[in-house]
Amino acid sequence: MATPENGEVIVQETIEASRPLKASLFVPDALLDSSLEIRENQALLCEGDTITRIGPAEELRTEARKASFPVQERRLPGRLLLPGTINAHNHSFQSLLRGVADDRPFLVWRDEALYKYAPLLGTQGVYQAALFAFAEMIQMGITTVCDFFYIHGAGIETDLAIRQAAQDVGIRLVIARTLYDWDGAPDCFQEDIKDAVRSFRELHEEFKTDPKASTLPAPHSPHGASPQMIQAGAELARELNIPWHMHLAEEPFELEEIEEKWGTTPVGFLEKFGCVDERLCIVHGVHLPDRDIEILGSHGVGLLHCPSSNMFLGDGAAPLMKMMDAGMRPALGSDGGCSNNRVSVFEEMRMASLLQKVIAQDGATCSAELAFQMGTKGGADLCNINAGALEVGRLADMVAIDLEHLSMQPPAHLLRNTVYSMQPGAITHVFVGGEEVLRQGRLTRIPEREVVAQIRALCRRIELKAV
Repeated sequence: MATPENGEVIVQETIEASRPLKASLFVPDALLDSSLEIRENQALLCEGDTITRIGPAEELRTEARKASFPVQERRLPGRLLLPGTINAHNHSFQSLLRGVADDRPFLVWRDEALYKYAPLLGTQGVYQAALFAFAEMIQMGITTVCDFFYIHGAGIETDLAIRQAAQDVGIRLVIARTLYDWDGAPDCFQEDIKDAVRSFRELHEEFKTDPKASTLPAPHSPHGASPQMIQAGAELARELNIPWHMHLAEEPFELEEIEEKWGTTPVGFLEKFGCVDERLCIVHGVHLPDRDIEILGSHGVGLLHCPSSNMFLGDGAAPLMKMMDAGMRPALGSDGGCSNNRVSVFEEMRMASLLQKVIAQDGATCSAELAFQMGTKGGADLCNINAGALEVGRLADMVAIDLEHLSMQPPAHLLRNTVYSMQPGAITHVFVGGEEVLRQGRLTRIPEREVVAQIRALCRRIELKAV
């Protein structure tokens, strides 16, 4: 066996033509299994991009040596291997606008940051902003991002720029392609229904053969999409048997508008147009009446919960536990980089748990285990990807944590440390489909300095400044 300088071991050199899969054996000090138990002296075998075996390290090593195909052993001494986190709701271009309109009321933030600068980006700017967002996410242990994307330009050109950015840093991508026809928004957000449906179908077809990219329909919101546009998004999801995402009840003004125009509540509005089903995943849901929550729960509707963003913008706090009790299925999102200023799902786990403890005035509410599941398996469910757990048959999307990092001490309960005390510096390696995209805290596909140079050049071009 040869041992390269990076510590990886090649345990077999031959290969059968009938089995050309690339295989890797990951050997950490410990891993978190699908039941959220810490297991020591375990290894994980990945063939292609999928986990095929988990078991005792020495047993799997022996099997690897006897294999008739090459198995690369990746030793991760002093590391805890976890499933990668899933950022189930984000707007990648908004990372560019971090700090621009902080500490301002919602509508000022919207107009002076989003509406002012989004039209100036163009396809190249969309790419550069997404490159920045995704690179930082990889450093934060995010292996999949669902980008709720609504700078459309012409056809799917900007969507493909987002995919290129994802490919360049190595993150798995779900584009929640937004259907948006409110004429109060910038022109680059708007499409008519026919164009929106055609472009979504084109993008969906384009992504069919891409192992790391997929798409979902996403009518923006009851104020950003007409009832007919929302119906079009729901119909696409039904036809293709995929989830669909939509902002709902983030701000009180939305409830007031729906009551004034339609004489009902947000969910009553969706019911009126036949748009409540098990594929629906709502974003935020901060101000839903109890009856609306009961209806959504009865359908098993998904909740894309963004606690830090809701606090940052002063939206309020979604009653997460009440929603789950009703039957809603939660996942976690950072939301846009300028409505949170961090893009860490580990951070959202902590914030989700603490916020619910405050609401309930009960420290036993929303455990570390629940928060962790929301940021992993929950996101996989609502984003329609086969990831979110270290489990045979799932994608090998994984994060390695330094067990000797101060934020992981003392080692009495490593999962609780991961959710409540871990700092980003403890994240040393990230793997997407078994490929190493972060090594010792450094991006492997693109130098960090190049990302910084591109984002600074973009800021100069659009004359970005704070208000």
